[in-house]
Order: sequence, then structure tokens, then C-alpha cells
Amino acid sequence: MVYTKMGKALADEKGMILYTFDKDAKGKSNCDADCLKKWPAFHAAANAKAEGEWSLVKAADGMEMWAYEGKPLYTYAEDKKAGEANGDGVGGVWHLAK
Repeated sequence: MVYTKMGKALADEKGMILYTFDKDAKGKSNCDADCLKKWPAFHAAANAKAEGEWSLVKAADGMEMWAYEGKPLYTYAEDKKAGEANGDGVGGVWHLAK
């Protein structure tokens, strides 16, 4: 969890903000290959195990990615440093993961 100007948000191990996509279904990513270029999936390690609110779903690239409370998680290519949250509200369908 990191603090942004929009409040608390989930972040990866490098402090990069994580986002959710309104067009995803619970437990399923609908961000296709082109989408993943701008919104990289928060990939899980090969030996990752789901636990509690954290689960694993398949990204369009075929790799496992993390989901929180069933919502797949992504970073944003336009966020260049830890704590930046430039993706919040993009297209009205991308939001900080909280």
C-alpha cells in the first residue's frame, strides 16, 4: 500500500501503482495484447500461490497475473516512478486498486 494524492493504493514491490479495469470480469482479464502494451499485467512469479483476497488469473499474454478481490491488476506505462498515479480515471475505466 502506498499513499498518492488520490489516497491509498495498492502497489507492486517497486512501489508502482496498481490499477483495475472496469471491462474485466471477476477473475478474468479482458485487456488484450494491445491493451497490455499500455497497461502491463502485474505478473505473478511461476511459483506464486493464491492466498486470501489475492488470486491468479491468465493475462492475454498467457502468463499468470495477480488479481485482488477477483479484479486483475495492472501497472501503467505512463507511470515512470514509484507513487505516480497517472492512470487513475483514464478513459473512465481505469482506477487505482485499493
